[in-house]
Amino acid sequence: MERKMLKTLLALSIASLPMLFFGSKVKENLVIFFSKGVLATLVDAYVVGTNKIKYPIRPFPKIFKTNIIYDMLFFPLLSVLWIKVSSKDNLRKILLKSLLFSVPMSFSQWFLERNTKLFKWKKWTAFHTFGSVSFTLLTIRGLYALMKTVVRSKNNLF
Repeated sequence: MERKMLKTLLALSIASLPMLFFGSKVKENLVIFFSKGVLATLVDAYVVGTNKIKYPIRPFPKIFKTNIIYDMLFFPLLSVLWIKVSSKDNLRKILLKSLLFSVPMSFSQWFLERNTKLFKWKKWTAFHTFGSVSFTLLTIRGLYALMKTVVRSKNNLF
């Protein structure tokens, strides 16, 4: 069952990849996608390396200790969607909308940890997931705001 779930997540993620290339913000989407991939991989590598989470069933288990579908596809795509949803919002709305992403993610990971073998929490809880998802979403949103500021100031120079 777990392998089918991973294959389904992989298929849905690959099917969602064209979302990166539509519209006028292709460069921004790619920067967000790859930045979130790096950030998620670093956070997950730390968490797995400190034995807080274990991924018993994962792609390429001899090469990666983390689940690369989550780290390099699903979470980055989620962040591109997150930026699209929150790109014109003020801080209050950004914080409220972050709950729309982090609460369901925390609940679903709690449910999956209890009912599947996709991952096992050792020194981890749903609150840790909530904090790490919120942290990475807000970090990527901050990167997006910085990127927009740099682009605006660069355009004002010419």
